[in-house]
Amino acid sequence: MNRHFFGDTLVLLGRSLRHIGRSPDTIITTAIMPIAFMLLFVYVFGGAIQTGSDKYVNYLLPGILLITIASGISYTAYRLFLDMKSGIFERFQSMPVARSSVLWAHVLTSLVANLISVVVVVLVALLMGFRSGAGALAWLAVAGIVLLFTLALTWLAVIPGLTAKSVDGASAFSYPLIFLPFVSSAFVPTQSMPGPVRAFAENQPVTSIVNTLRDLFAEQHVGGDIWIALAWCAGLLVVAYGFAMTIYRRKIS
Repeated sequence: MNRHFFGDTLVLLGRSLRHIGRSPDTIITTAIMPIAFMLLFVYVFGGAIQTGSDKYVNYLLPGILLITIASGISYTAYRLFLDMKSGIFERFQSMPVARSSVLWAHVLTSLVANLISVVVVVLVALLMGFRSGAGALAWLAVAGIVLLFTLALTWLAVIPGLTAKSVDGASAFSYPLIFLPFVSSAFVPTQSMPGPVRAFAENQPVTSIVNTLRDLFAEQHVGGDIWIALAWCAGLLVVAYGFAMTIYRRKIS
């Protein structure tokens, strides 16, 4: 690793964060859609959905957090695409800058922006009646899983950011990720779903992650879901990172 990697990454991270600071609407936009979903499902559909939970917002919040992250990473692909097209990467190559620091700055910017959006969504959920008896360790576990999930999806977003032919193509990849929680246990228990849909819902990553977060918030025994959730996140992170770095090296070579 280049000995200037950490310093270069911090400098480029500051550059990216300043861009976000000048256009905070990106964070606001990221949070608006999940909040709208939360308001819609709690106050319109919530009374008709049987989840066994005392408050539907308690049941709903973990899935909304994942939608928030899936929505936010589209901006990572968008910002990376703009940097690629602006020629800034070529300028960095002519300077004594660690090459991988350029990507890591975008990834860390995504982590910061998405965590701010997640905090905003949690605060709105509290206003809507969300309550958790989770202790400090449970909240740390929630934060760790959310960070790992964000990191995995962010590296996935790097791939279209590097390869897309248009701005729309760079950000549109996130739409299936936003839709995925709807076919999971995020909004309703999977037991109510038809056979084939239930089989898919119970064996896709969102369900295990949502179930883990929900149990942590409720201070219930997590069981095997946490290991499945961590395996999905870690596996996706490794694969996405490998593909992203391979594509990046080819782009700058």
